[in-house]
Amino acid sequence: MTSVPTPIPSRTQFVLEEIKRRILTGQLTPGQALVETELAAQFGVSKTPVREALKTLAGTGLVVMSQYKGVTVRMVDADMLREVYDVRLLLEPEALRRSVRRGASLDDAQDALRRADEATDTAERSLADREFHRALYLPCGNPLLGRMLDEVRDQAALVSAVAWSANPSWEREAAEHREILRLALDGDGDGAARALHSHIASFVHRAFPEVLDEEGGR
Repeated sequence: MTSVPTPIPSRTQFVLEEIKRRILTGQLTPGQALVETELAAQFGVSKTPVREALKTLAGTGLVVMSQYKGVTVRMVDADMLREVYDVRLLLEPEALRRSVRRGASLDDAQDALRRADEATDTAERSLADREFHRALYLPCGNPLLGRMLDEVRDQAALVSAVAWSANPSWEREAAEHREILRLALDGDGDGAARALHSHIASFVHRAFPEVLDEEGGR
């Protein structure tokens, strides 16, 4: 018998989304301690929903739970970067290729691109960027592939938040998004996949050249 996932209580969901938003917009920075009592006071809730939210965030890779240090926002290090972007480079372009080949609707991607262009702050832009990429791979026709990419989605957004805080590159990435979408809407699945691969790889080159230097020295 297939088990049904237990719904997350509304208070826990609220705390979860708010902590995630603060992490992905840079209000909570990598390595920063997340103290249950302080967060509970900020959100006007007991420690229980905070504790449950932090456990969920640990499962998605946004926070780290340590017996000695407590809970902290995950640091973006070379190992994390390699793992997350290796998965994205392997799977995301192929998922987009399949979305295009099966004639899937890309209306959600167009809407996300519009919202990114109209965004007035980092939070809105970050959310729209995440939704744009998800709208490209989700209709690929393989639910497992979509879930695999969903699993690294928050970690990829954390990497982007760290990179953007040091070197905002939204305009260049928006231009690349428009080209990816143009190719996809034209029915050029292979071209769109190549453009997406280049987009993801060039982001890493620009934002974290030191990781590439480490790779080259091996």
